[in-house]
Amino acid sequence: MIEGNLLEIDGSFGEGGGAILRLSAAYSVLFKRPIKIKNIRANRPKPGLRLQHLLGLKTLSEVSKSALSPCAVGTEEILLTPNSRNEVKSIIELNVSTAASIGLLLQPIQIASLGFKKHEAIEIFIKGGGTFGKWAPSINYLQQVPYKLFDRSGLKIDIDILKHGFYPKGGAQLKCVIHPSKENLKPVNLTELGNIDLIQGEIIITNHLRRNRDNIGTRIRKAIQQQLRKNIKTETDIKFTWVDSTSPGVGVSLWAESDTGAIISTGTFLGDKKLSSEKLGSMVAQEMLIYIQNEIPVDKYLSDQLIALMGFVKKPSSIKVSEITSHTHTNLELIKLFTNREYKIIKHQNHHIINFQ
Repeated sequence: MIEGNLLEIDGSFGEGGGAILRLSAAYSVLFKRPIKIKNIRANRPKPGLRLQHLLGLKTLSEVSKSALSPCAVGTEEILLTPNSRNEVKSIIELNVSTAASIGLLLQPIQIASLGFKKHEAIEIFIKGGGTFGKWAPSINYLQQVPYKLFDRSGLKIDIDILKHGFYPKGGAQLKCVIHPSKENLKPVNLTELGNIDLIQGEIIITNHLRRNRDNIGTRIRKAIQQQLRKNIKTETDIKFTWVDSTSPGVGVSLWAESDTGAIISTGTFLGDKKLSSEKLGSMVAQEMLIYIQNEIPVDKYLSDQLIALMGFVKKPSSIKVSEITSHTHTNLELIKLFTNREYKIIKHQNHHIINFQ
């Protein structure tokens, strides 16, 4: 671990989006390294911080009692200095006026909390924002996949969804409780998929879309089951739930735990006016089949979630993934900036192995 010296990071590096900002800020707190990020989102049509990035930064600095330079929407350079005494604020109330992804807002905090040892629970109350959103992890995906694996390593995160939120108005309400580990975190080793006996799923549908003769949930579930049965002989348990929300929406996720302890998932697919329920269900099922048929134990969304844990835990970790996404590559390169940890990517015909020694 490298502590102390100011680390300058070019925010236009790699994919040049909000991920660099979120990850750099989280690693700054986790590894106790002050950072200056310049050229924030320089390659985007609207450079600099957007409201959701600003909110995420301020929440992270508040939770970790770190010093954040003055910033606003449009700011293209920030300075973040972590609290060297590792102090933590235990209760946070967060108001989100947009449909910003709650999953992305929580990501820097969940990463930073890997290092919050011997602290009591951190309670975060969020009013507003989205539990579902494009290009972002949904809350139900986080609950069913990454947070279950974090729990095995020693970091427990509980989320109670009081109200779901969809684009464009958001309006979600939830409570997140983080229980930092009081022991050394365990490494991650997921290189074999093994056998899967049950595929589970959840279809969230807002009450705006209720119709007497057109049950969206039944149609999506039937399409998923038909597509899966054509290819594999695995039982399914797929539930659909009607929920209240300010904006209408549909979110679909599948996940499955294998006998090796791997948990694979489709991530979350969102409904669209131009997309039939049958097509949506078929797309979701096909995504699950890709992982099962290629024996991939870590989905492309999960790899991003696990990199921070792998880089922080001192013992060797290893995961098998189908591809190295741009976000994963950026994440790995940032870990190298903050630590002395070396990683290797071993390419095979239909997968990659990521090793941390």
